Amino acid sequence: MQAGGTLPQAAGEVIVQGEDLGAWVTTQRAGWEKLLPAQQWLLESVLGAEPLPEGEAARPVRRSQEERWAANLAAARQYHAREGHLHVPRKHVEVVDGVEHKLGAFLDNTRRRADRLSAERHAELDALGMRW
Repeated sequence: MQAGGTLPQAAGEVIVQGEDLGAWVTTQRAGWEKLLPAQQWLLESVLGAEPLPEGEAARPVRRSQEERWAANLAAARQYHAREGHLHVPRKHVEVVDGVEHKLGAFLDNTRRRADRLSAERHAELDALGMRW
């Protein structure tokens, strides 16, 4: 959101540096009664946010497992293309198209769960020289 822009009303509308501002606004609006009065005031006066109307529930936007896999695989491919290997430190974060991916954690977790990985996914990482 740029200065003077409009506040996103739904999750997925505005992503800045990997953070979904629409999801954050929706969460604040849905949990309005749990916020401190000062927080409510800031949201109202500075951002123009208001609590969700009575009876309206916030609907979370969740990415499917397939979408998460594709995003992490794209990060792994980008890292491999740049570095020539997948020896990624656990805390490494790879930025793809302005979105941060915790690539090191993804690869470490994938190694730990290799026995449950489909043959196709295993082959995709093998093609990048994944060390199991």
